[in-house]
Amino acid sequence: MRATGTPSLCVHRSGAGSVTFGSYAVRSYAVRSYRHEAGHRPIGGDRDMTWRDRVRKREFPDLDHPGPPPTGFVLLPWLLLGLGPLSSLLQGRIPHPWIGALGLLAFDSLYIYVTFRSFDRAERESVSTRVALGLMCLLTTGLALGYGGDWLTFFPLLGLAAGAALRGPRLGRTGVLLAVYAGAVSYLRGGWGDASDTGYATFLSSVVTAAILSLTEAVRELRAAREELALRAVEKERLRFSRDLHDLLGHTLSVVVVKSEAARRLAPRDMDAALAQITDIESVGRHALTEIREAVTGYREGSLATELTRARSALSAASVEPVFRQSGTPLDPQTEALLGWVVREAVTNVVRHSRAGRCEIQVEGTAERVRLTVTDDGTGAGAGTRAPAGIGGTGLKGLTERLAAAGGSLMAGPAPRGGFTVVADLPLGTDASASAATAPRARRPPS
Repeated sequence: MRATGTPSLCVHRSGAGSVTFGSYAVRSYAVRSYRHEAGHRPIGGDRDMTWRDRVRKREFPDLDHPGPPPTGFVLLPWLLLGLGPLSSLLQGRIPHPWIGALGLLAFDSLYIYVTFRSFDRAERESVSTRVALGLMCLLTTGLALGYGGDWLTFFPLLGLAAGAALRGPRLGRTGVLLAVYAGAVSYLRGGWGDASDTGYATFLSSVVTAAILSLTEAVRELRAAREELALRAVEKERLRFSRDLHDLLGHTLSVVVVKSEAARRLAPRDMDAALAQITDIESVGRHALTEIREAVTGYREGSLATELTRARSALSAASVEPVFRQSGTPLDPQTEALLGWVVREAVTNVVRHSRAGRCEIQVEGTAERVRLTVTDDGTGAGAGTRAPAGIGGTGLKGLTERLAAAGGSLMAGPAPRGGFTVVADLPLGTDASASAATAPRARRPPS
């Protein structure tokens, strides 16, 4: 049954390998997929795509079939311009046809070589591509001067290859020089008419080819950059959620365990005190449900005063004497939220590992900075497994990242007089504190 005015979580089997939490169903294959996705390995089938593939499909539906990247094949049809010289060869209208045939074969081979290498940046800028382009220029010049007529159409083809291979800021100057050179050679062979037509066609083919290919390349790079930004945002949100989940459940479950042990010890001799501990467990559990929902939707904000109150309750239940000291100016909500995370994690470690009898939490604030120090006198694992300047454990690493994003720092290690000390130092009134204290607000799931 669902009690009025209290949050509840109904769990039951819904068949087909799924478990329903309230109105949401979590498929069992999703759990398996998550484990495999940590290594970015697909399991098989569309349902078992990696999370990166699912983000691409959701955020970029037009990228599912963007088409193959452009290759030299897109420039091959322009070789049909060589049908005129081929026809003159077959009809025997030129002297020394075998020289023309070898020249035509060599030109086509160099054209294919240059154009196919022009779609890879490293190959496009290599010396071999530049040498092949120079040989094309010499061969085109020889064929144009030797035969003229239809053989002058090799200059526009040379312009296509040059435009594909020489994309960049110097293309305009190169295109003009190539057009002037083609016009000069054509003038020597056929006069002003051929010179103007060939020069204009050569300039147009080189510049237009370079512009179209550069634009296509830029669009693909921008699309890839946009996709990468979206994937990075998803990675950041996954990290934020895993960090919040660790910080929330680690502390909450530790408190539940401590209070359960206290209730078990008190039950034989003081039932009222045991019931009080059980009531606290219920309260902690209900509050944990609220915090988890807020963490999922990205709306959670912490409070130092709230965390100090919980710390007092958890420490007292673990038979640890809590000592609180606070001085300085009032803190802004963002700084309080960050310090609340530190108190939560540090007290959790005291309760779980320290075997301490006393825990002191001190907050010292100035006009510019605030320092939080959590010290215990324990002798357990928490006091002896960390180096003085090291940060170990998932929770402390997450806190280090949070405080670093806000311009602060976190130090944790054995205290000089025994026990363990956690020191958090933060600047006051920075915009980074707000972004580090609260996660980006995600869209709420549909009801």
